[in-house]
Amino acid sequence: MFILEFTLKGPTTLSIQKKDQADAESAFQQLLSALQGNNDALIELTCDHQTNKKVALLGSSVISVQMYEKTSGGAGGRAPGFFAPNA
Repeated sequence: MFILEFTLKGPTTLSIQKKDQADAESAFQQLLSALQGNNDALIELTCDHQTNKKVALLGSSVISVQMYEKTSGGAGGRAPGFFAPNA
């Protein structure tokens, strides 16, 4: 399972899960294009783990995105990747 976490202006962090790496890469590229283009295109994403979980957002509201593979273990429940402590 692959997890995509993305942060919106506000800031609000959302995440979705994709079973296939190709599907995760496709969603990542869609969000990355929104970051690069700063456009107001509507992005619709679905979650493979919770099939009723859907989100639609404006591309210009995305400020960061990360993708990682879910592992069975974990370091205290914190996702691998970057961490920004709250001030």
